[in-house]
Amino acid sequence: MTPAAALTLFVLACVPAYAAGDSPPVAETVTFVVSTGFWEEPAEEADKDTAGAQTRRGYYKLIAVRQADGTAEVHLQQIEATAEGPKIASSAALEEFSAMKPYVTDIRPENLSGITTQPGFFATVYLKTDPKASEPESWTVLIDDLGEIKVERATN
Repeated sequence: MTPAAALTLFVLACVPAYAAGDSPPVAETVTFVVSTGFWEEPAEEADKDTAGAQTRRGYYKLIAVRQADGTAEVHLQQIEATAEGPKIASSAALEEFSAMKPYVTDIRPENLSGITTQPGFFATVYLKTDPKASEPESWTVLIDDLGEIKVERATN
């Protein structure tokens, strides 16, 4: 390979995946994302008539978004699997975390495969309320098969 060809390959490899002026596909403030679990619910009457579907289903995402002060907001999303592709069915900041003003250091699913056999969601959020603390605290986010959301300090 000639030096000119190698330089051309290097330049092409460094070109961003999105065009200048476009927003990146993921905001730079997103620090952690976990997709796991699943949900199912009966389709509403309007959905049944237009799509013929009897059940809506999808999965959950837990997202840590860094704020200007370095703390994080933790958002929970319900993503619906549709024929057109994934669609946000609901999205909300979890107030339990917002009240703490945490520094999120990690988010992990219940198991590394992210696959569960029962409806619901389980993830552990590792955070510090003091950025100088040596060890993070563990908090769990649990959604049971009925859709009830619980956020609580992890007990090991």
